Amino acid sequence: MKEYRIDDLAREARVSVRNVRVYQDRGLLPPPRKQGRTGWYNESHLARLHLIGRMLDRGYTFATISELLTAAHYGLQVKEVLETDDPGSRWTKRRRAARLTMAELRRMFGAQTTEANIARGAELGVLVPAGDDYSVNNPRLVEAAQLLVDAGIPLEEVLEQTAAVRQGLSDVAARFVAVVADRYLGAGDEPLELDEAKVSDIAQLVDRMRPLAHDAVQSLFAEAMEEQISQALERAARRLGETPDPAKNPDTNRAS
Repeated sequence: MKEYRIDDLAREARVSVRNVRVYQDRGLLPPPRKQGRTGWYNESHLARLHLIGRMLDRGYTFATISELLTAAHYGLQVKEVLETDDPGSRWTKRRRAARLTMAELRRMFGAQTTEANIARGAELGVLVPAGDDYSVNNPRLVEAAQLLVDAGIPLEEVLEQTAAVRQGLSDVAARFVAVVADRYLGAGDEPLELDEAKVSDIAQLVDRMRPLAHDAVQSLFAEAMEEQISQALERAARRLGETPDPAKNPDTNRAS
């Protein structure tokens, strides 16, 4: 991967060195890789500078650019950022751990707020004990659980499905990482001979792959959800059109 000193990066992006430093200070541009006293930027920094330039040309402010870039990093879509009066609240809630009291958990899940379910939630990392309260690193998981429980699905089942989905996603993530790791790091246990620059290149490649892998999985998951929903509805439609079998319904036989 090509790398640039800050002067070369600024020249390539057609911005001033001062602006590069300003973008970095404002959190719009990730910091460079440090080697001694020299900072090395790569092509992802150059692409980010081009993106910032286009957004500034369209009239976006630094605050809006920072918000959209951060939201994108956490997997949110633009519509999710814009659908609230508090622009930063949705991704801020996702980024920062929420805190729930036992009373709040009981209001959300009612009688299903049992010691066993809380212990299972803690085991899965959904709830993290913090004194008398619980820290929630991913509030969206709790929101989804509350939605399912309100729809009549037992919390115990929701937690078990969460464990199964997490394991499945871990396998998916391992596949994406293995594409790079097996190619550059090898699959065996033999000693590796890699210099610092090569290790940095591999780390940057994996980091650049992260948002692309997220988008790919999200897209494939959306397609799979549509297919599964269609199949479930088709099965339900077939059952609605079936004539009940008296042999399978003792109550009907008695009534006749």
